[in-house]
Amino acid sequence: MRATILVIWVLTVILGLFFGLYVGVWWGLIGGIVQGVEACKATPIDSWELAFGAARVFLCSAAGWTAAWLTWIGGSCLVAVLEFRWR
Repeated sequence: MRATILVIWVLTVILGLFFGLYVGVWWGLIGGIVQGVEACKATPIDSWELAFGAARVFLCSAAGWTAAWLTWIGGSCLVAVLEFRWR
């Protein structure tokens, strides 16, 4: 029983790490840069798209940390429920 809880906890930590990196790096940083470049390539420069692209770049670390923490909190709740149930 303890081994199962430990495996679930470790998988949750790894999943949170990968999910946070995905959201922070791919969605926030790379997606924001691509959005800003696409806004600059438009015939009349689209200032809203450029601003939202810059905001994604500026907030990518906060988004990544939030995604990782939400995954870790969900996994911790799952581990707590399983530990309580198996006592």
